[in-house]
Amino acid sequence: MDREIPQTEIRSRRMKKIMRGSVVAAVVLAAAGSLVFSMRKSVKAADLNFSDVETGSIETSVSASGKVVPAFEEIINSPITTRIVEVYCKGGDPVEEGTPLLRLDLQSAETELGKLNDELQMKIHSLEQTRLNIATALSNLSMQVKVKEMSVNRLKAEVGNERRLDSLGSGTGDRVREAELAYNTGVLELEQLRGQLENEKLVKESELESARLELNIFRKNLSEQQRTLNDARIRAPRAATLTYINNEIGAAISQGDRVAVVSDLSHFRVDADIADSYGERVAAGAPVNVRVGREMLSGKVANVTPLSHNGVISFTVALDDDDHKRLRSGLKTDVYVMCDIREDITRIRNGSYYKGPNVYDMFVVDGDGDGDLLVRRKVKLGESNYDYVEVLEGLHPGERVVISDMNDYRNSNRLKLKK
Repeated sequence: MDREIPQTEIRSRRMKKIMRGSVVAAVVLAAAGSLVFSMRKSVKAADLNFSDVETGSIETSVSASGKVVPAFEEIINSPITTRIVEVYCKGGDPVEEGTPLLRLDLQSAETELGKLNDELQMKIHSLEQTRLNIATALSNLSMQVKVKEMSVNRLKAEVGNERRLDSLGSGTGDRVREAELAYNTGVLELEQLRGQLENEKLVKESELESARLELNIFRKNLSEQQRTLNDARIRAPRAATLTYINNEIGAAISQGDRVAVVSDLSHFRVDADIADSYGERVAAGAPVNVRVGREMLSGKVANVTPLSHNGVISFTVALDDDDHKRLRSGLKTDVYVMCDIREDITRIRNGSYYKGPNVYDMFVVDGDGDGDLLVRRKVKLGESNYDYVEVLEGLHPGERVVISDMNDYRNSNRLKLKK
């Protein structure tokens, strides 16, 4: 008969089987983990830019795009509709003030100006004739007043004589009354003539003043026509460089068409554009840093366009060193408008990764191991300037973070860092 196996031996055999299974499972898991780690994506440290997370201050700014333009630039437009007859200069030539640039066909304009001058002389003669006619009319009316005054004085003397004769008994009451009536009638007629003279003076003065005003208006129009003709003789308004000229001889141009541009290429400014969401942070007088290549130039906001166009606000920067050797017309620049200073904040270096205040996925060097692992982490960033970015959440002083473009690893949470 078979002998019954003791329970202690059964338990011992069972424990041995469990231990052997555990060892096998541990070996399998370790091999799998090693395989996974060996298959994990890796990146060379030499290919990345790192920044230490530190505590410090930051002078916050908002960035804008800018373009270097001449500090002075004047567009010369044709004041009349005409055609180009001759061109005296070419683009790029330095010009002095008053230098002829091109000649327009001015024959029609000069003929019209001659007609206006003749018409001016006619108006001057007409005004003089009007003045003489007015003087004659007023003189005649004034003479009539004097004659009437003499007649009234004579009638007054006759009244006195008739009254004296009547008192002596040689006259009659009827003759006295007739003399008084004639005198009173004469006085009324004299007052009427005097009133007519005063009214006529006012009317004639108004008429003469209207003629003078008409002549002055005509003279102003003539002066404007003369100025237009002078402007049509295209000359350089100041010492500068001719950056554009219409050199198509015989080409028809309309009034207001651009024919030349002169620019001062020894001094420059920066025309910049910024998103209108930052418009309240850009004001005239605000300090500005402009990056030109590797150079950083300082300046101030000179003026700001009050209206937004397609979500963009334009402003002009006056540079402190506006004749810097690196400045060239048309050169693209980065513009940083300084806002305020923040002390004792967590910060990292700025770079191409930063697109404005937001939450970013950034890779941080794992501090728990030997520093050979990058761990993906949510990081909240705030304001910035051209050197640093403010860290609001997700990073702590003493850590190291990758500030290179890691878009190729956006689906990885961990990366192996190769030395």
